[in-house]
Amino acid sequence: MPDLDELLNQVEAASDEIVALEVALVQIPSINTGVMPTGDETPVCEYARDWLAREGIEADILERAPNRGNLIARLDGRSGNAGLVFMSHTDVVPVEDESKWRFPPFSATIADGRIHGRGAFDCKGLLTAQLVAMAVLRRNGVELQDGLVLASGADEEHGGRYGFGWLAQEHRDAITAPCAINEGGGTPIYSGGALTYVLGVGEKGRLQVEIQIKGASAHASVPWRGENALLSAGQALQRIEAYQPELDTSASLFDYLSTFAIEHQVSPANIDQVIQETEKTNPSVASLMRGLSRMTITPTMVRGGIKSNVVPESVQVTCDVRILPHQDEAYVRRELERVLEEVPGVGIEIDYMAVPSSSPFETDLAERIKTAAARALDRENIQWVPAISTGFTDSRFMRPLGVTTYGFAGSHPDDDPAHNRVHGTDESIGIKSLVNSAKCMLALAYDLLAVK
Repeated sequence: MPDLDELLNQVEAASDEIVALEVALVQIPSINTGVMPTGDETPVCEYARDWLAREGIEADILERAPNRGNLIARLDGRSGNAGLVFMSHTDVVPVEDESKWRFPPFSATIADGRIHGRGAFDCKGLLTAQLVAMAVLRRNGVELQDGLVLASGADEEHGGRYGFGWLAQEHRDAITAPCAINEGGGTPIYSGGALTYVLGVGEKGRLQVEIQIKGASAHASVPWRGENALLSAGQALQRIEAYQPELDTSASLFDYLSTFAIEHQVSPANIDQVIQETEKTNPSVASLMRGLSRMTITPTMVRGGIKSNVVPESVQVTCDVRILPHQDEAYVRRELERVLEEVPGVGIEIDYMAVPSSSPFETDLAERIKTAAARALDRENIQWVPAISTGFTDSRFMRPLGVTTYGFAGSHPDDDPAHNRVHGTDESIGIKSLVNSAKCMLALAYDLLAVK
């Protein structure tokens, strides 16, 4: 059986094949608007299933609703039990204005050492890397002690009700193992010349808040006869913008700031000052500290009005809210009611989409991820810090099943994370990161599962 170095060399030599697979997946527009019917994840699953079949790996597609497929593939081991789950998702967020993109968003154009397209990084790059890692193990007849499961879910971008949330309820045995690796971490950060990786040990919670603002309609030529809900909505938005959230420095990241040459003992009293100082030299770390030290309320959509000459009597403002582990729905409601108490005609509806979750940092899996990254990059001088993700992932469905789950995509340190532009215009993934991710996934699975 080939050793790990030979297998990693095979991945490096297969970079053209890896790029071709990623391009093919990105070119399938599996857009999740959040409103049914939506998603179209099944065609992505079918492409990946057929690709795996050519490698001699069988895969199933499980659907809660038509065209909302979840891909499940498996390499069995001697024990008959699964030892590791490769996680990813196949849906992507919509594109708001294609004209602003450098390349068509589903063209998967290759330029400047990157593959450009919606979903290239989030999350088809990780799916590509995991497919390749699984195929290389199969091609080389690597015998496993415990099995490897690849699970790529639908609907991650709108709560997972058709994806991992449903799988965890209805197909728990298909996705359960002692440990799993997913998106939500693996960001390389340079500080003082040293390379640090962020291991995603958990994530903030996510709530979707609908603020309903009621007024009274009238002819727009005599607006004083009505109550313009848009003006009240403007007041609400101003108050949300001025909101000062409670500050908190209990996240595990703040115990490791010396890794980034930050020597302050941070507290809620000084965290904003530390962030301001860090912003000048390391904006990535400053952004991480800002996200992990407070709840965020972000207005994202406004709907209202029926005609240009009618005073609108109803306006709906949608907000994305991300909470810290100790906060909950009741806390969010209290804060919003306090912020909006002087705005007339306000009602609040909350959809609690993702509960905060975390896995411990000091585990065998964490040590093996560190080893895998070192082998993939062929370097030992890597520092590690734990962090909870500001965005939610499907990992939150695995942890209650007893699965130790981390976010680590294995991006290459030569790639600036700012170029990924996740959920934004000109999303892309660096080819170096795509290949390095495949090497990290392979090294982890080999170290954890292979019969030695």
